[in-house]
Amino acid sequence: MLFILLAIIIIIPTLSGWGKLVENCTLTQLFHGLTGKIFLGIFAVSILWTVLSFFTPLNLTVEILTIVLGLYYFFKEKLYLQLYQFTKKNSVFLAVSLLIILFCGSFYPYILDHFGYYFPSIQWLREYGLVKGISNLDLVLGQMSVWHIFQAGFSNFSDPFLRINAVLLTVYLLYIIEKKSWIQLCFLPILLLFSQSPSPDLPVIVFSLILLNEILSDNRNTNLLFAFSVFVFAIKPTMIWLPILSFLYSIFIVKCQLKSLIPGILVLFLFFFKNIWTFGYPVFPVAVLDFGFSWKPNAELLKSSSEFAILKTFDNQYTYQQIQEFSTLDYIKNWLFLAGIKSVFNILFVFSLIILIIFAFIKKNKIITFICISILIKSILVLLFSAQYRFFIDVFFAVIFLLLFKYFDKKKSITFYSFLCIIFVGFITFPSLIAQSVPSYRMSSMMGTFELKQLYKPSAYTYRKYHSFETGNLKFNVSDKYPFNFDTPIPAISESFVFDYQKAGIFPQPIDKNDIRKGFISKKMTPYEHTQVKIITEKIKNSYK
Repeated sequence: MLFILLAIIIIIPTLSGWGKLVENCTLTQLFHGLTGKIFLGIFAVSILWTVLSFFTPLNLTVEILTIVLGLYYFFKEKLYLQLYQFTKKNSVFLAVSLLIILFCGSFYPYILDHFGYYFPSIQWLREYGLVKGISNLDLVLGQMSVWHIFQAGFSNFSDPFLRINAVLLTVYLLYIIEKKSWIQLCFLPILLLFSQSPSPDLPVIVFSLILLNEILSDNRNTNLLFAFSVFVFAIKPTMIWLPILSFLYSIFIVKCQLKSLIPGILVLFLFFFKNIWTFGYPVFPVAVLDFGFSWKPNAELLKSSSEFAILKTFDNQYTYQQIQEFSTLDYIKNWLFLAGIKSVFNILFVFSLIILIIFAFIKKNKIITFICISILIKSILVLLFSAQYRFFIDVFFAVIFLLLFKYFDKKKSITFYSFLCIIFVGFITFPSLIAQSVPSYRMSSMMGTFELKQLYKPSAYTYRKYHSFETGNLKFNVSDKYPFNFDTPIPAISESFVFDYQKAGIFPQPIDKNDIRKGFISKKMTPYEHTQVKIITEKIKNSYK
């Protein structure tokens, strides 16, 4: 908890300083107040580091320079006075809430993507930056979310335990109090579940709720609102509804000129370029708009990935062949009524969309109609590609906010917030109770229990057991008897991909064997390389015996 508190003390002033710097340069604000500067700082630093990561790793030098410049403006512009006055007025409530965030954020990471995607992405960014064709080495690394770029930059010194989401929750708490958007206080206890990992789900939910509040509050700074909404999309493309909403709001409500959308368009181009650099196509993991780049992933592996996404849609409860034989009615029925808790999410999702449509029809308000249209477009795209509940969880928050934001005053919100805190803090502290009562919610069985050391240092797993191999010109590591490479020295390949490469008859190779920063491509294996890989896969299989 102490280390997370130190990260908060360093990072929040740094971000507010950067936000003030951007305000001075652009003569405009994302929104008024201290938190407006902090969120603008998050945006500015993330975009800056995304550009820098093409040329340099996000190492200690980059982090220190960023912190020094941010703190310089924090003290030069006397932002500490704003922060002091703000915290002084709400000291007791802030202290208790901060303690809850620190406590929950200090537990072990438990989201599986932390080990297979978040940690390895940050590791690559910290040591090499954005690497061309990295998806040839491990397909999931082709995502390289902007949120992991942001986390990687602060992971050398100020936040080595990767608790940037706990920092964000603190800023979100400040925003709720500053803007008196009390309904959002009720969401914060639920979001504590994301505080142990740099999960992109947390920032996109938080940012979407903030943007909704700003749009409904008639914020007319469309150039930064649209740019920030595209930034959220760059963190997680399933948030496509936000830039659609911001575009509709800017053009048809504010009636701004198209030139005010240029900053957002530039962010969008940066997002496309980043994906092309790491994945070979503009939007991960969709293989559309093929420009013929030599570092794009193997077509057979992309097909397997697409099939896996369909299996995940049905929670691996049906085979791919069975799913292909579903009629349209079977497809809908079997998705809605999956065995386990995911069926509840799916039914609630459809129910939420129906309520949203009815609400928009009754209100006949142009902004609410645009919100409804935007969310429906996103929902259709998710249902077409991979209707996993984690891709539409943000819709629940948006619909609840839209329905209730006028009816929850401070007293009701704090009461409900306190009640939910007891439930979710209890869940995080005693996950075995949920694991027993809801066995289909498998994540609860992976959550660690409280340890005394969490009072000063967040809990983190270490493994460091791996095998080193060589195929062609590539020397790589594979975790020993573990499917992910969350702390295996890079370059590392997940064992499942080694088998996929063997099946496809291809294997990743460095473009320059003396400098892996120059990237990776997939090459067809020679007979000798086939033999090498067969020996490797046999060793992986035998390690489990």
